[in-house]
Amino acid sequence: MAAVADVAAAGLVTNLHRPGGNVTGLSFLNTELTSKRIELLKEVLPHIRRVAMLNDVHSVQNIVVETEKAAQRLGVELQRLDVHTAADFTERFEAAKRGQAQAIDVLPSAFFNSHRARIVELAAKHRIPAIYAHRDYVEAGGFMAYGPNLLDLARRAATYVDKILKGVKPGDLPIEQPTKFELLINVKTAKALRLTIPQPLLLRADQVLE
Repeated sequence: MAAVADVAAAGLVTNLHRPGGNVTGLSFLNTELTSKRIELLKEVLPHIRRVAMLNDVHSVQNIVVETEKAAQRLGVELQRLDVHTAADFTERFEAAKRGQAQAIDVLPSAFFNSHRARIVELAAKHRIPAIYAHRDYVEAGGFMAYGPNLLDLARRAATYVDKILKGVKPGDLPIEQPTKFELLINVKTAKALRLTIPQPLLLRADQVLE
């Protein structure tokens, strides 16, 4: 694995330190990072009270629980928007608008990644600031993203390939987690949404897209 979500919750392994079997590699920290993304939304929108949460029902659902806990802790009401198929996207964004969501948190999902252009387009159409887990969304015109550096994960995965080819059993190699994270902000999108990004946040960003 070069970049997989919560492997234990997905049932791929039972022990990160000694996975056994033939599965090892690198796993995301999706559940741990979900509260950080809501905190970032609050930095940009200090008075935010309602956030829509776009959730892929086919992904591991423990991140939904963690997002709900984080929102409650930060005094934010969540509007849960479950997505079953690509045909749901249009209606879910319309529901966010009807529900007066002030922002939308797009939860990590490989399915969402494959439809990121459509998701970014709908966020722009409905003028809802959205935060994502990966840089690809911001590069496609999305507002903001915070998550693991995927390029770093891929490079580290190569070291696993090297060890396995030299005879080390995959089950003996501990599953590692990200050590590098990145914050990206699309200033052009922020201007279109008439949002002012606090200067300290811009200075913390790993990349600011103009």
